[in-house]
Amino acid sequence: MYLQKISLVNFKNIESQSFSFEKKINCFVGNNGVGKTNVLDAIYYLSFAKSYFNAIAGQNIRHGEDFFVIEGEYEIRNRTEKIVCSLKRGQKKVLKRNGKAYDKFAEHIGQLPLVIISPADRDLIVEGSETRRKFIDGVISQQDKKYLQTLLSYNKVVAQRNALLKYFAANRTFDELNLKIYDEQLITLGTEIYQKRLLFLEEFVPIFNEKHRVISGGNEQVNLNYKSQLHDAEFEAVLAKSLEKDRLVQYTTAGVHKDDLSFEITGYPIKKFGSQGQQKSYLIALKLAQFEFIKKQAALTPILLLDDVFDKLDEQRVAQIIDLVHEEEFGQIFITDTHADRTEEVIKKHNLEYQLFHL
Repeated sequence: MYLQKISLVNFKNIESQSFSFEKKINCFVGNNGVGKTNVLDAIYYLSFAKSYFNAIAGQNIRHGEDFFVIEGEYEIRNRTEKIVCSLKRGQKKVLKRNGKAYDKFAEHIGQLPLVIISPADRDLIVEGSETRRKFIDGVISQQDKKYLQTLLSYNKVVAQRNALLKYFAANRTFDELNLKIYDEQLITLGTEIYQKRLLFLEEFVPIFNEKHRVISGGNEQVNLNYKSQLHDAEFEAVLAKSLEKDRLVQYTTAGVHKDDLSFEITGYPIKKFGSQGQQKSYLIALKLAQFEFIKKQAALTPILLLDDVFDKLDEQRVAQIIDLVHEEEFGQIFITDTHADRTEEVIKKHNLEYQLFHL
């Protein structure tokens, strides 16, 4: 699978632009603010029907305009596939594949597998547990539709249970039987989510450790640990223990929607004890492990987007990353960089087919 060409109209700061791509490496170079990352985000949009950088869809429309359109043509198993994503202010987003609109965007997830590595990934380290859960769920969901549906159902039940807890507090009443209906659904759905996250991380962590070993030259000891209240107790017991607190704060305080990942370097949180370069290496290893995991699960090689990955890394680590991604296991790669000479020099060393776009 590879993206042959893309056309953008009124997407972010781009009025109208089209690109035709190489099968292997495509580089966008230029100063900050010229739109390099926006082209990568448009490619991301075609896989996920949303921006990687801005969850508010309307804010991805160019200032002063009423709509945006992103069109992409892919070659998939010797067939040309056309994906179009469009949004008009005040209306619902539309996603079409070969002229046919999707009823649910979830049906499209995993059809065009893609992994992005970006400075925005630092949110995985500095933000709260929700960001790290989204990472786990996003990787699993790309190839496991049942997991995605289970997750959506679970979140819906949590919202319903929270609404009931608020109702009890507002009306100074409590109906244990009514609450138990939601608890039973949470236990069934949540236990399934927990088991799938466990199985995923059993396979994922060794891949991550190996990627990090290569990038760092084996000089750093890192850990990636799954934290869940279900490690030590059944879900039913976890809910029972938190009931009084739930009634007091009027929302569900326990469950798999509180799971987290712990990122460590030499036994300490990387958030506090890792340098910028170490944090970046950790995140790149995480994303390259995501790439390998998805490729194993999918029938297609994912597209890889590398947004400004060379910044804050020493030459040795840059070389290690290029050594990793130029191997046969990788398909089409898109790179952004502020230094055209740096990018071109690194790629030329490996005699790779590439195309350079100056923005």
